[in-house]
Amino acid sequence: MPHQSPITGHQSPGNDIRTALRDGIAQLEREHTPSAPLAAELLLMHTLGRDRAWLYAHPEQELGAEARGRYFSLIAQRASGVPTQYLTGHQEFWGLDFEVTPDVLIPRPETEHVIEVALERLGVPAGAGAPRRNAALRIADVGTGAGCIAVALAHELPGARVAATDISAAALEVARRNAARHIVSARIDFIKCNLLDAFFPQSPLASAQGKPAPNHPSLSFDLIASNPPYIGREEAAMLPREVRDHEPEAALFAGETGTDIYAPLIAQAAMLLKPGGILVLELGYNSAGHVSGLLGAAEWSDVTITNDLAGIARVASALLKVRVP
Repeated sequence: MPHQSPITGHQSPGNDIRTALRDGIAQLEREHTPSAPLAAELLLMHTLGRDRAWLYAHPEQELGAEARGRYFSLIAQRASGVPTQYLTGHQEFWGLDFEVTPDVLIPRPETEHVIEVALERLGVPAGAGAPRRNAALRIADVGTGAGCIAVALAHELPGARVAATDISAAALEVARRNAARHIVSARIDFIKCNLLDAFFPQSPLASAQGKPAPNHPSLSFDLIASNPPYIGREEAAMLPREVRDHEPEAALFAGETGTDIYAPLIAQAAMLLKPGGILVLELGYNSAGHVSGLLGAAEWSDVTITNDLAGIARVASALLKVRVP
């Protein structure tokens, strides 16, 4: 059901909150902006530094010229296609508030399935207080972006240490701030590299550090998780303009068909996971067959495809077999 705001239920002249919100919605709807009422509300809340309950309780509050100018500047940017999250600088993920900037992909609710599958595979159902939750696990989040997977897993697993990699230094700075925001910085190592390249002795970063990777003397992980780029260049024209024109290309595209990242990532994971270790990957549209084929190799077992709430194949997971000498 479309979001509806009770604030705009009455016509009122002037510069009050009700009028500003009504005008903001109308401007967004003229440009066919998705979820226009919700976007207009969020931008007004951001402008005023107030929550939704306050807006509902004060629809006749006068909006000063300066605030009104800032609000309609944001409305104009949203109408031009800039995502609401980049304008407010925030997006919720796993019940946590994350800073987002144009340097990072906006976290999606679908990616929460990666956290759910990872915890289930670890034997730690979300919200449970099992001893496994405090185990000294080693985890890698590949292509961390805003850090949502790394931070959520560190938040859920207080005994874990996480390596969060990304090729973008700017993205890693955002992820660092999000880790600090949620008080898990001490247990996350942020590493600039492609995929898991830094964990191999021949890599320049490993050589410079004199060990496989900063603060990680062991190459073995209990869990490797990733929401990799998985959109094909051939699909670019079909993307919403909010995504195509504003989110970072390196976090979106993986070759012409969107599957280029999976093979090298799975190959690296096979070398870096402990025997019995877990790999959890978010899937792109129609990539389940390709990824299942890659995980059908001899070293993987218990390959599972998990659907999202819409019934779309969303997450692939597998266990690394115990190696026989």
